[in-house]
Amino acid sequence: MTEYISQTVDIAVIGAGHAGIEAALAAARMGRKTILFTINLDAVGNMPCNPSIGGTGKGHLVYEIDALGGEMGRVADKVCMQSRILNRGKGPAVHSLRMQADRAKYRILMKQAVENTENLTLTQAEIIDLRKANGAWEVVTRLGAVWTAKAVVISTGTYLKGNIIVGDVSYPGGPDGMFPAGSLSEALIRLDIPLMRFKTGTPVRLHADSIDYTDLEKQEGDEIPEHFSALTKDFEKNLDPLPCYIVYTNEKTHEIIRKNIHRSPLYSGMIKGIGPRYCPSIEDKVMRFADKNRHQLFIEPMGRDTKEVYLQGFSSSLPEEVQLEMLHSIKGLEHAEVMRIGYAIEYDCVDPLALKASLEFKKHAGLFGAGQFNGTSGYEEAAAQGLIAGINAALYVAGEPAFTLTRDSSYIGTLIDDLVTKGTNEPYRIMTSRSEYRLLLRQDNADRRLTPFGYSFGLIDQERFNAFTAKYKAVDAEVERIKNTYLSPSEELDALLESRSSTPVRDGACLADLLRRPELDYEALAPVDSTRPELTREEKRAAEIEIKYEGYIKRQMREAERFTKLENKKLPKDADYAAIRGIRAETKQKLEKFRPENIGQASRISGVSPADIQVLMIYFGIV
Repeated sequence: MTEYISQTVDIAVIGAGHAGIEAALAAARMGRKTILFTINLDAVGNMPCNPSIGGTGKGHLVYEIDALGGEMGRVADKVCMQSRILNRGKGPAVHSLRMQADRAKYRILMKQAVENTENLTLTQAEIIDLRKANGAWEVVTRLGAVWTAKAVVISTGTYLKGNIIVGDVSYPGGPDGMFPAGSLSEALIRLDIPLMRFKTGTPVRLHADSIDYTDLEKQEGDEIPEHFSALTKDFEKNLDPLPCYIVYTNEKTHEIIRKNIHRSPLYSGMIKGIGPRYCPSIEDKVMRFADKNRHQLFIEPMGRDTKEVYLQGFSSSLPEEVQLEMLHSIKGLEHAEVMRIGYAIEYDCVDPLALKASLEFKKHAGLFGAGQFNGTSGYEEAAAQGLIAGINAALYVAGEPAFTLTRDSSYIGTLIDDLVTKGTNEPYRIMTSRSEYRLLLRQDNADRRLTPFGYSFGLIDQERFNAFTAKYKAVDAEVERIKNTYLSPSEELDALLESRSSTPVRDGACLADLLRRPELDYEALAPVDSTRPELTREEKRAAEIEIKYEGYIKRQMREAERFTKLENKKLPKDADYAAIRGIRAETKQKLEKFRPENIGQASRISGVSPADIQVLMIYFGIV
């Protein structure tokens, strides 16, 4: 192949999935000349798996992406077909928004966002080589074009040496019948970048008109729907919701799976890559949970302009004829027509222990990783990493310090810290249970935590920042008013309390004390609260949570302060851990491998004990 010199840019982003888009948009919006490469222009922003944005823990990420000035939440709101808050019966810390998204429209709007952004070029090309030259990076396309960039973000998703597997059939391929990226892995190996082999899968897609909905359980969205982005206006007015439906496997389905399990590439050894534990295939679920006589599945619309629907929970890599037999054993799906068969895909990704918290490679200045390339699963995890990688690539080019988020500041910080401190031996998925600071890191306060950062990078404009400032001025004023409002005893107050099965107050009560009662909420107290101002739904909710959970919030804030102190205790970059006496050989090996940046990070490495931490602090004179 004959190479030729193409152009010089500030930042090159390889891959235009959810990670690559956020990385490229952030870098370009921060004023850096950026090129975004994609194998296929029609796959920009593609949703190759489930047609949804958000979910448990994932919804938190989308709110945080929006708070920092990312694109995912804005577009999800525009293409929403159904909006539901998960875990509504639990506390606000674990409330998570999930939207059914119009897949085709999402892709179109994301591509438009990229095309219409200044400083950003989108081009179709497969990248086959990546190399250092004269203090910069050279990105080489299959057709021989050599692009020079000061920084590079790798966000290849599941395309990197992608291999499609259905039963005993396997062939090189990317999601949805796309070409894989076949050559870039060798270039990364030459750069001494450690690669792993992971696997994921996707369920069948069905023709909606071939399903018998007569006895199926309908699942509607929330009566009062929520949206992700602070920029979204008139969401409820413009939403025309579509239902989902629930179906169940049965013993016949399970028997078909058990009878054919030897034909599963998962069990035959044909699949070598490690799959996601929290999103297993239907055959894996049946074999692992043999005591269950049924598994819940969801029929989800793929879009308003297509008859294609998605069977959530029915991921499989069994042979096509077996998938059809399984499918037709399910009530309502006896005559279902398959439009796309389920498949598994194996792909290369990086060991995230090779990355810093900024998502820059430890051994390669100006080279960043993001998304499934970093060993994660999910659109939301990918987009969050892409945004951070894009911001840091832009800062790197400008010669400015990297931007990192901590565990106590965000779910994005938790996600990245888990990856770069602990690594992962399976596709990583965010969950609310992964955070120690869930009450501090709620969906409703993502803007309060992160919008000032987005504003400082120029990703949040002045108008939006002014609205943000006004919102929390109103919230803080309302919290103070509630704390300082006393209600005199009255028949009206007693009647309200009795109607809510709440104990009457003989001598009156502080409004805040009443609001802290589990059986009472902000709206319920409206009839006896004559001085309350006009507030938006979001402002009311924020004030209520601050009052209701004040004690718990303060406790977690104290824990977070202790965490911050450890994070501020920096370790030398050139520390010789092998020379330290008093710590075990295993600990020395792990410290040498992980190269923690501070005492806090060192304490989270598996196998590093509190005694080891004490030795480190004494050895390096850390107070």
